[in-house]
Amino acid sequence: QMHLVESGGGTVQTGASLRLSCAASGGTLSYYDMGWFRQAPGKEREFVAAITESAETTHYSDSVQGRFTISRVNTEDTMYLQMNSLKPEDTAVYYCAAHALDVYSSQWFSDQSEYKHWGQGTQVTVSS
Repeated sequence: QMHLVESGGGTVQTGASLRLSCAASGGTLSYYDMGWFRQAPGKEREFVAAITESAETTHYSDSVQGRFTISRVNTEDTMYLQMNSLKPEDTAVYYCAAHALDVYSSQWFSDQSEYKHWGQGTQVTVSS
């Protein structure tokens, strides 16, 4: 069973940057399309960004488009989320996830039910 571990969260001020990392143990994430999701206090978990296994295609939510960049280095078995121009509304627990290999809807990248492996999350807090 593959386990995903996020790191890189913290508390920063508005306008700052953070880079989150997602590493795999007990398996390799290089086979999977991957995604980042976040959950703010009192809110549903939401899609942030996704990247295909080959890194050829990326998807972003409207709220982070142009500020966040998802990337991966398969030889390092690691995925990243570079977050720039952070805003207080970006405050949330951020989760990385690996998409199932055999289920793909048209909106696969944002459909949480299609992601098979999840990390435990890392807290990002942006103060105003």
